[in-house]
Amino acid sequence: MAITDAVVPVGGLGTRLLPATRSQPKEMLPVVDKPVVQYVVEELVRAGIARLLLVTGRRKRAIEDHFDADPELDVEPLIDPRTGLQVFYTRQARPAGLGDAVRYGQAFASGAGTVVALGDAIIDTPPAAAPGIVPRLIEAYERNGAAAALAVEEVPDEAVSRYGIAIGERGPGREPFALEAVVEKPDPAAVASRTAIMGRYVLGPAVFEALRETRPDQTGEVQLTSALQSVLDAGGRLIAVPLGDGERRHDVGSIESYCATFLEHALVHPRLGPGLRARAARLLDESQR
Repeated sequence: MAITDAVVPVGGLGTRLLPATRSQPKEMLPVVDKPVVQYVVEELVRAGIARLLLVTGRRKRAIEDHFDADPELDVEPLIDPRTGLQVFYTRQARPAGLGDAVRYGQAFASGAGTVVALGDAIIDTPPAAAPGIVPRLIEAYERNGAAAALAVEEVPDEAVSRYGIAIGERGPGREPFALEAVVEKPDPAAVASRTAIMGRYVLGPAVFEALRETRPDQTGEVQLTSALQSVLDAGGRLIAVPLGDGERRHDVGSIESYCATFLEHALVHPRLGPGLRARAARLLDESQR
């Protein structure tokens, strides 16, 4: 059975981006000419996703409106039902961690496996690296009879405490490998691994079952990594899939990372890029005088 369902959590508060997110979801912040969440949805459409569940929250109605038609502007919906893509929305009662958001998709998820893509993380895949990370996750999940497949990438020491960290014996190159443990935002001194989870997953039924039993941690949040570790402890198999050569995650979770994401996408934009690069060069030259 093909995997064609995806869950996109977009219910976070975006407090690290205040005041920009005071009245606007962080997923709706523009990156050049379209919002962050549109990049994510377009990536999933390219990967063959046919049903999409957006897990929203309070003050997130703008996300639903963005993908709808707008008769006043004479604009057609960005997601055309004639393409075969169905889009659904549900609302997380309160922000209570990624695991809590994902388990809102249990009734939606099929037994074949479900893609989960974080709505505030853009993953760029250059044409030479096709197919993208989501098709490779689906392939690894199916080929290995896994309970879940996770996208991963190496991060520097100072970034370890900001990510879920995957622990396993990595082989040469960028081949998928089995995991022994997953840890949520550890102290860098507490783990040897620098392999971080990159916000793209394929989750099987066992993970959703584990999420039902997962209790909030000391911060009051339900962590997806806790459910994944429970699956490992019960004998399930987790597979890590490294990002490909040239593939990059852009995290829009802080002012600094948002600015960097906007800048990098603006400078390579096919229409705006040449002029912006020339202007940036002039500004840098002037600043060094």
